[in-house]
Amino acid sequence: MSEPALVEIRDLEIARDGRRAIHVVSLDVGPASVHLLVGPNGAGKSSLLAALLGLVEFGGSIRFHWRGAERIGYVPQAFAVDRTLPLTVGEFLALSRQRRPVALGLGPVMRTRVETLLRRVGLAGFSKRLLGALSGGELQKVLLANALDPAPELLLLDEPSSGLDEPSVREFESIVTGLKHAGTSVLMVSHDLGQARRIADRVTLLDKTVRRTGTPAEVLADDLARALAVDTGRTS
Repeated sequence: MSEPALVEIRDLEIARDGRRAIHVVSLDVGPASVHLLVGPNGAGKSSLLAALLGLVEFGGSIRFHWRGAERIGYVPQAFAVDRTLPLTVGEFLALSRQRRPVALGLGPVMRTRVETLLRRVGLAGFSKRLLGALSGGELQKVLLANALDPAPELLLLDEPSSGLDEPSVREFESIVTGLKHAGTSVLMVSHDLGQARRIADRVTLLDKTVRRTGTPAEVLADDLARALAVDTGRTS
């Protein structure tokens, strides 16, 4: 018998600005798994993540069956940074992790903690870089590092690899796979159908409602997924 789901979503309904964003969406996110949400722009993928985070009102039900700490990590699709702000990567990561103001510096324990996080996402030595000087891909990696401490039981990723080059995408996928093997459940929005085939245990094809859900082979077996994902990202 398979393990029960970590997250059970039933008959989810979300309206935004008077328009239906999601209609009768039901799906499960399994324990220690990678579940990808694919579909066209405006399909409701980010709205679904917002509902899981408690950021929007919704109908239907969402149930969490936590196995350890009730911890959700989140990496947004976009993160506005004031490029003139003299804040380093290390200070950004320390903001919510130490009591004293970061302007007074990072203690040795915090410096070690920050460097460990940055190594996990392939940014060793970046702690003294200015946050505003990072590329889009580097910033996404910093946000991922931020989401990994404390260790989440559920990690929500909204197109986190969209700004990365191909080697960095593969590095990111390796991180996600490692998190799964360590017991984290990952629910990730992606337009990259090749990525879905490479790392996903389950895929849900969303277009305001669930068009298909199952294994990558089941969901991506014909042209329907490519038709819905056309002009929205990579399908290799």
